[in-house]
Amino acid sequence: MAKAIADFHTHTFLSDGVLSPCELIHRALLNGYQMIGVSDHVGLGSMERVIRELREECRLAEKYWAIKTLVGVELTHVPAAAIHDLAKQAKGLGADLVVVHGETLVEPVEAGTNRAAVSCPEVDVLAHPGLITAEEVELAAKNGVFLELSARRGHALANGHVAALARKAGAYLLINSDSHQPADLLTWEFMYRVGRGAGLDAAEVEQVIGEAPQRLLEKLKGCAKG
Repeated sequence: MAKAIADFHTHTFLSDGVLSPCELIHRALLNGYQMIGVSDHVGLGSMERVIRELREECRLAEKYWAIKTLVGVELTHVPAAAIHDLAKQAKGLGADLVVVHGETLVEPVEAGTNRAAVSCPEVDVLAHPGLITAEEVELAAKNGVFLELSARRGHALANGHVAALARKAGAYLLINSDSHQPADLLTWEFMYRVGRGAGLDAAEVEQVIGEAPQRLLEKLKGCAKG
């Protein structure tokens, strides 16, 4: 029997993906997804519109299909000093999930973005954090910010570095697709290979795939109650 997949970093044509939100969710369901975070790229000007449109699409999908959806945003190439305020604003506008576009090796993200993200409890996931420092990983563990092992080409180059530091600090990891098109969507087998390729042992990969998503959900529910 196929194992359930949770993926918290995906994109639709509301930013730079190719699928509508409903088509993305349906294709994910057919791939074995149990949970999907739709987290389109946003900045200050687009945040309210994207959250509103994703909310409607996710409600429709959940009404008819057996999949848990989360309305997310990915704060992308925004000023590092603005991350705290933007994350707080996104949650205030109804986002379930705030992802920050980290300092990947393959894009010129502003220095200081990783530190700003892991210092902010309103941030839930730091995506593809590149050569994140040990101190920043410790801050992520302290503030409950999950670190991404990316399945996306280029962004995945630092996965081993991220996994090694997270293991030492006790920070939580997630394996996400950063999906922009149908071929990017994960299978459980490929998620497992991404984890093993990052240097995790079999038990650690099982924990990242099976337990970490539930821990993130618990965090999100706690924030919603607060």
